[in-house]
Amino acid sequence: MQQDLFSEEKLYMKGRHLVTIFHNEQNLYSVVRIRVDDTNVNYDEKEAVVTGYFPRIHEQETYIFYGQMKDHPKFGLQFHVEQFRKDMPQSKDGIVAYLSSELFKGIGKKTAESIVEALGENSITKILEQPSILDSIPKLNPEKAKSLYDTLIEHQGLEQVMIALNQYGFGPQLSMKIYQCYKQDSLDIIQKNPYKLVEDIEGIGFGRADELGFQLGISGSHPDRIKAACLYTLETQCLQEGNVYLDADQLLESVKKLLEENKRDNIEFAAISDEIVKLGEEEKIQVEERRIYPPSLYFSEKGIVTHIKRILSQTEYKEQFPESEFLLALGELEERIGVEYAPAQKEAIQTALESPMLIMTGGPGTGKTTVIKGIVELYSELHGVSLDINDYKKDEPFPFILAAPTGRAAKRMAESTGLPAVTIHRLLGWNGSEGFSHDEENPISGKIVIIDEMSMVDTWLANQLFKALPDQIQVILVGDEDQLPSVGPGQVLKDLLGSQCVPIVSLEQIYRQAEGSSIIELAHEIKNGRLPHDIQKQQMDRSFFSCGTSQIAEVVEKVVLNARKKGYTSRDIQVLAPMYKGPAGIDSLNKMLQEIFNSNRDGKRRELSFGDVTYRVGDKVLQLINQPESSVYNGDMGEVISVLYAKENTEKQDMLIVSFEGIEVTYTRQDLSQITHAFCCSIHKSQGSEFPIVILPVVKSYYRMLRRNLIYTAITRSKSFLILCGEEEALRMGVERNNELQRRTTLQQKLLEAFQEKTLDEAKTGADVDYLSELLKTDPMIGMENITPYDFMGEAK
Repeated sequence: MQQDLFSEEKLYMKGRHLVTIFHNEQNLYSVVRIRVDDTNVNYDEKEAVVTGYFPRIHEQETYIFYGQMKDHPKFGLQFHVEQFRKDMPQSKDGIVAYLSSELFKGIGKKTAESIVEALGENSITKILEQPSILDSIPKLNPEKAKSLYDTLIEHQGLEQVMIALNQYGFGPQLSMKIYQCYKQDSLDIIQKNPYKLVEDIEGIGFGRADELGFQLGISGSHPDRIKAACLYTLETQCLQEGNVYLDADQLLESVKKLLEENKRDNIEFAAISDEIVKLGEEEKIQVEERRIYPPSLYFSEKGIVTHIKRILSQTEYKEQFPESEFLLALGELEERIGVEYAPAQKEAIQTALESPMLIMTGGPGTGKTTVIKGIVELYSELHGVSLDINDYKKDEPFPFILAAPTGRAAKRMAESTGLPAVTIHRLLGWNGSEGFSHDEENPISGKIVIIDEMSMVDTWLANQLFKALPDQIQVILVGDEDQLPSVGPGQVLKDLLGSQCVPIVSLEQIYRQAEGSSIIELAHEIKNGRLPHDIQKQQMDRSFFSCGTSQIAEVVEKVVLNARKKGYTSRDIQVLAPMYKGPAGIDSLNKMLQEIFNSNRDGKRRELSFGDVTYRVGDKVLQLINQPESSVYNGDMGEVISVLYAKENTEKQDMLIVSFEGIEVTYTRQDLSQITHAFCCSIHKSQGSEFPIVILPVVKSYYRMLRRNLIYTAITRSKSFLILCGEEEALRMGVERNNELQRRTTLQQKLLEAFQEKTLDEAKTGADVDYLSELLKTDPMIGMENITPYDFMGEAK
C-alpha cells in the first residue's frame, strides 16, 4: 500500500523540521518550515513552508511530505501536503540510533542493539505488525516493551492510517478526525464496520459511509448498514425539523427510502424493524409506545420534567409576605419610577415573588420589560438585598441572575434593568467540547433567576438550565409564544404553557400603543391571523413598497440609500429575509448592501477574500457557531475592525479581527466559515434582537418558508420603523399559514403525567423494546411485497 502511494512519480519534499509557524490542536491544521534535504519539485531554495493536516511534528526529525506546490498570492510558494510519513532509518546503525534516542524513554543503546540484532533491518515494521515479538528480547522487560510499542504507534500509526484512508477517498481533514477518534484502531474499526463513522465522526453522513461499505462488500440488508441508516435518519430528521422523536411508521418508511436510493437494493420492512428493535436493546435509541427518540432528546425531556417538579415542590415562598406589605411596597415603587402597573402586570409581579416558578408571556408593547424591572426592584425591597453588585464581596454570590439565549438579548435585558445579564451558555459555564461546568453536582448560585426569550431555548439547553438550578431559587421564564420556536429540537415554552403545570400570567394589553406604534398594532393583528386590508397605506412608522422578486434588490437599495442620507448606519438598519439563495435571497442582498455601506472603490480599505465572499474593515458580520472560549455565540453580530496580512504577523497567516461589542476575536483563513455578512440576515438569526429600522422583503418565491410565526418574529424585531416590500398576496398567504409545521414533542404529555401523580416509569419507556417489537411485527405493512413508500405513508396516517 505504501509503495503505491509514496512512489517516485508523486511530488514530494523530504526535509527536517525547523519551526512550527502555526498548529491548531483541534483540527491539526499546521504550517511548518522545513530544511529541504531532497525533492522532485522544481524548487531550489534550502527551506520551504509546508501546510496541511498533521499532528505536531518533532524538532530535528526528518519527514517526507507528498502533495503539490502552490503559489499563494500573499504567502508565496507553499507545499500543500496530501500525505506524509516520517523518514525512518533504513540501516541497522540508523535504527539503533533511532530507538535509543530521547523519543523512547528507558531504551538505551545496548537494548536497541539487541532489538535490531534479533529482528533485523525491518525491526520497526515487525514490532508495529506484531508487538508480542518484543517478548523475545531478553534485555527488555514488559513495561519497557509496551512503552516502546506505544511510542512507535504514536509516531507511526497516524501515517499508516492517513495512507489507508486516502485510498478510501478521505481527505486529510476528515482523516485527522477519524484518527483522533479511533487512534491506532482506526483501520480495524472502519474495515469491520464503516457505518460506525456515521455515529462517531461529524461531517460523515450515511451516503459517504455507504459508498465505503459497498467497496468493502457490505451492502443490501447487512445489519450494520440498516442500523446506521436508522440512526442517521432519526438524528437528521429531528435536527432538521425540530422534532424530539419520529413515529415508528415514519422512521421505517424514511429508512427504507434511504437504503434504496442507490437503486441496487430492495430492503424489506421486516429487516429494518428487526434492527430498530436491536438498537432499542443496545440503548442507542429510546422507545416509548410507537415513538422513537435519540437518547439525548428523550432523557432531556425527562430531565426537564424531573427538575421542574423539584423546583415547584418548594413551599416556602407561598404567603411569605402579607398582601398589605406587598401592595405598600408596590405603591412606593410605582411612585418612585413613575409607572402605574395594570392588573395583569401586578399579578405577574406578585406571582413571581410568591411562587418558585412563573411563566410570563406577552407580545411587543405589553410591558414584559417593565414587569421584570418591577420584580427585581420589589424582591430587593422585600428581602432587604441590594441591587448594586458592588455591594457584594468577591466570593459572595449576587442574588439576581438574568440570562437570555443570545448575547444581544442579554444586552437588551441588562440595559432595561440596570443589572448584569449574560447568555445562558455563559451562565452555565459552557466550555465547548468539555461541556457545561454547572449541573446537579455544581449548581449556579443565586436567589432569583429570570430567563428572557424563552421561546428560543431548545430541549437540550432547557434540560441543562433546569438541572443547574439549585433547590432554593425562584425562576421566572419570559417569552412570546407566537414567535418562531427554537432552532434546535423541541418547543419547550409552548409545551410548558400547554401543560398548565407552572403558574402562567399572560400580558395581552398593549401599553406602548399610546406612543402611536402601528408596528405593534400590526404585530398583534398578524398574531391573531389577520392582515389589515390597508396594509399598503403609508403610516408614520411603517411603509409597504409593492414589487416582484426581481425588483426586491432595487427597492431595498433605494430604501437603504434614503435612510443613509438621513444619518442612519448599518447598525441601525437590518434587512431580514427567510432564504439564502435567489435574487431576493440573503447572499445576493448582502453583496449589494456591502457596496452601499462599505464599498472599496478607491481600494483604500483592507480586505480579505474567502471563497466568493470578501470581508472588509467596517463590515457588519454574524457569528454562526458558538465559540465559548472567546465569549462569542451563534447569532452575535460584530464589526470587522482589522485585516492583518501574513507578512505582517509572526503567525504568517492572513487574519481578520472582529469586535463583538468590545470583545475582539481573531479569525485565521480556515476559521472564516464561522462568520458571514450581516447587512442582511435570516429571521431566525435575528431572534432576541431589536433594530431601529427593519426592512422585510416578502415575495412568493419565499413560499416554502412563509408562515405566520416567521413574519410575526420579523416584524417584532423593528423598534422604530418597518419597511415591507414585495407582494401583498405573499404576505397575506404567509399570515394565514399557521399550523403546517407542528413539532413532534412529548414534554407536555410527560409534564401532565408527572403532575397527575403518575410516575414516568409507569409509561412504556425506552427499555420496553419488546413492546416496540410487538407493534412493528404486527404492522400490516411489514413484509408486504410491491409496496411503495408512498403507499406506506398513506396507510400510516
